[in-house]
Amino acid sequence: MITSDLARQLHTAGLLWSPLPGDRFTVDTQSMLGDVFYLADMTVDVQRFVGGSVIGFNGVSEWALDSVALEETLWLPREDQMRAVLGEAFVGLTRTDEGYAVSLAESLSYDAAPHQDAECAYAVALLAFLSGNDPM
Repeated sequence: MITSDLARQLHTAGLLWSPLPGDRFTVDTQSMLGDVFYLADMTVDVQRFVGGSVIGFNGVSEWALDSVALEETLWLPREDQMRAVLGEAFVGLTRTDEGYAVSLAESLSYDAAPHQDAECAYAVALLAFLSGNDPM
């Protein structure tokens, strides 16, 4: 799973989230960053109102948290979601001595930055892709 720090950097770089069932997220506060939630139609879903959207926690009796504003959450995109955003720029994922590295099209002049976690390697490549910079 990508780190909260990488997820925040992706958000800052312009990665937009349109919440769908199966997406994972955390509440972006120091006390809840370690807690990961999954959107599911029956228990945790997006509720849209005129003033904005909230993520509702339905039927979760052990929680005092009924809902949280979408702006207070941090999306933790999965490998397949990041690969979809990369689109044709994605060339491949390789195993290295340091972990994993994502290769992008040569025209992007990106040198794959290895990471121990495959999803984090995708996040580093996607961050470079969104910002137009080489992360090395």
